[in-house]
This record gives sequence, C-alpha cells and structure tokens, in this order.
Amino acid sequence: MPPHRGLNHNALMKEQTFEDYRQRMLAVLVHVQLHLDSELPLEELARVANFSPFHFHRLFHSLVGESVKEHVRRLRLERAAHQLRHTGQPVTEIALSAGYQTPESFTRAFQKMCQQSPTEFRAARGAAAFGPAPTHVHFVAEGTLIDFCPAFPGQGALPALVVRFEQLPEMRIAFARHVGAYEETDEAVERLFRWAGPRGLLTEPAAFFGIAYDDPAVTPPEKLRYDAALEVPETVTPAGDIGIQLLPSRMYAITLHRGTYETLGTTYSRFCGEWLPLSGREVLAAPALEFYLNSPQDAPPAELQTEIYLPVAA
Repeated sequence: MPPHRGLNHNALMKEQTFEDYRQRMLAVLVHVQLHLDSELPLEELARVANFSPFHFHRLFHSLVGESVKEHVRRLRLERAAHQLRHTGQPVTEIALSAGYQTPESFTRAFQKMCQQSPTEFRAARGAAAFGPAPTHVHFVAEGTLIDFCPAFPGQGALPALVVRFEQLPEMRIAFARHVGAYEETDEAVERLFRWAGPRGLLTEPAAFFGIAYDDPAVTPPEKLRYDAALEVPETVTPAGDIGIQLLPSRMYAITLHRGTYETLGTTYSRFCGEWLPLSGREVLAAPALEFYLNSPQDAPPAELQTEIYLPVAA
C-alpha cells in the first residue's frame, strides 16, 4: 500500500460526509424559504434533511449558526421588512403573515431586529440599516443567497474534542423515568438507588448512566424525558415505578465532558455540530447515553466528568 493512502482515504470520506451534511441542510433552508407561511414543525424539517429529529436541531444550529426557531423567525421578519418597504400592505396583515397574532408582539420583535418600529421603518423607506445577522444565511428580495457559517473544526479557544469508538453489547437495565427539566433528575437517581441498594445491586462497580431522550433546546422543559439507568442481571425483575428494558448493542462515539451538568449542552452541541459532520460517521436515530465517572458527592462541580455516548453507524 502506498504511504498515507489510508489517511488520504479517511480525509476524503470526512470531506464527502461534511459536504453531504451541508447539502442536506441546504435542502432544509430551501424548504423553509418556500414554506414560510407554514408551521414548519421540527419533525418535518428533519425528514427533509434525512436526519433523526433527536439530532437534527443541534446539527442545524452548528451548521447554520442559529436555531431552527430563530432562523424561521428572522426570515419572516426580514420578509416583513421587505413588505413594509415596498408594499402598502397594512401592518396588521404583515404581522399575521409573519406569524404574530397581535401587532404589538410583531412590533416588539421587529423593533428588536431593526431598532425601529414597523411604522418608523416604513416612513423611513429603507433608511434603517439591519444589524449583522448571527448567521451567513440571508433572505433578499430578489432571491436567496445561502452560505454557511465557517465554524469548523473549532470555536475560539475551546479545546479539540477527543473522541473514541466503542461497540457496547446488549444491556439489560433497570431504570427510573423522569419527565421534566434535566436539572431536576436527582429524584429519579435517588429512586433508582433506593430500589437497587437493598437488592445488592450497588455492591460491585455498576454501570450507572443516564439516557437523555430529548433536546432541551427543542422540547419544553416539562416534557423532557430522562432515565436513570443501571445494568442488572437476568434475575432482577421490575418493581413499582422501576422498569426493565433492553438496550440493543450499538456502536458509539464517545467524548468526555468536564464540568457541571448544566454545561453538558455545550459539549453536546460541539459533538454533534463540530465533530460529527467532519467524522465520516452517520448518527443513528437513538438517544445518547451519559456515563457519570464521578458525582457531586465526591468532586467539586468543575471536576465532574461525564462521558457522552453518541450512537453512530458502525
């Protein structure tokens, strides 16, 4: 084999995967601009991109530079500015077409973006200047110019993510379900441990971890789902609000998060948005796992260590 042939092949695969991700996200941007008057639910946009809804939002945010909700809202407001500048449409009608139920809510949002009220903007006939958008995707009257934030492979002084791969075997787990804000999962962990302790399931080093099913940037806090989970043998049966489930064998990409649980979202966003598009890997439509290597009981917040397991195609 010629020297470095494998390295060149890997680099080519990563470049092709990144371009594939860009093309799929481009299809979403075009879909959004053609359907600004529709509801545009996240599940629909994820289907257009051929991504799972679970991971789509973080990929969109990292590739485009703003969330789906922010992107749609901004395009509608920029279209409203065009209508104010070039048509005689009443402000109330423009507000409704931009998705605002009242002129007051539309005025607040428009003023935040343009530093002028809709009436002042119309009176100035374009004298108001738009501030810089947080992304490189812009709506223009004659068509659409689409580009992406050149945000790869890192942001600022953040250290590079170190990623390894591991094929986890099928696991039989006991779990305590929590529905609500991720900051309030301690009660589910305590329930699991109170149940597991008397059964002798905590005497040996146990595979304790969390399963985060939803993205807090998308799902309302009161509907977030989380399982506090513990691997258990076949002899263990469910009891009360402690269930049993089988996790299938999967390949995972794994990176380490250091610091408080409140900042896990930042590492997730970098993992899905910076590393994944350049990795040559396809993410699976399955939840991520969080293995807790220590706990707030034996380490200060800045020294907490959590391994994030992202399910990927083998």
